[in-house]
Amino acid sequence: MEVTGFLTAIIIGLVIGALGRLVVPGKQNIPIWLTLVIGVVAALLGTLVAGLFGVDDTAGIDWIELLIQVLFAAAGVYIAAGAYGRRRH
Repeated sequence: MEVTGFLTAIIIGLVIGALGRLVVPGKQNIPIWLTLVIGVVAALLGTLVAGLFGVDDTAGIDWIELLIQVLFAAAGVYIAAGAYGRRRH
């Protein structure tokens, strides 16, 4: 992966993390930095999974890849909110 690809993955990851947080119902008591880290990891994992299914490079916007990334982010936010919430109380 080139430097520009890595920076793009981080930026997209930040957006994916925010979208994942919006998908999870209720209030998530996790710090924003954790949401951003989850988003970056979800973007990378989502791209890998989309590649395995062959939907990572399609004509136009890769909606299926984006959906997979947001689902990973939502799952990550849900798990982190549960674990972080229990730890803080």
